[in-house]
Amino acid sequence: QGESTQFLPRPLYDMSMHEYQIVGRRKPTQGESTPIYRMRIFAHNEVVAKSRFWYFMNKLKKLKRGNGEILRFNEIFDTSPETIKNFQIALRYQSRTAQHNITKEFRALTRTSAVEQLLSDMAGRHRTTYRQIQIMEVKPVAVKDTVRANTQQFHDSKIKFPLPHRVLRAPSKRYATLFKAKRSSTHLG
Repeated sequence: QGESTQFLPRPLYDMSMHEYQIVGRRKPTQGESTPIYRMRIFAHNEVVAKSRFWYFMNKLKKLKRGNGEILRFNEIFDTSPETIKNFQIALRYQSRTAQHNITKEFRALTRTSAVEQLLSDMAGRHRTTYRQIQIMEVKPVAVKDTVRANTQQFHDSKIKFPLPHRVLRAPSKRYATLFKAKRSSTHLG
């Protein structure tokens, strides 16, 4: 009854992206030191993040969960989530025919929201899923260093977002009618 809610697990419907830092190594044997590896993994939850860590360690260093250990596991949060930034993401993905290395740019408040945009974009444009994508680098870039026209179009200081078709609703339900004597004017400019 008096339990603290801060230690309860995340709900299953929380499918937003999180960024985790995982530090691991091969289990040391008698008298030999092993190198320590660190990865930043974007995943929906802790279980998927650890699974991706061991997947990449197996691919890159021939290190499996059975003969390895995780030294540190923590979630990374953005330092300034209230300012908009341009992110450049370098990634590798597996298509139906080959592996491709590409970079993409997104405008977002946090690194995780940029990765969410990336996954949505890659699913729509390239029909690839989260499992087929390997994110190598996510870095904020300055306005002058952006390359894509899709991100550069928002760098105008006098940018406007007009609302050309606004349908005025009745202030309360008792004034709402299905038919009006006068055609409604939706252009308010």
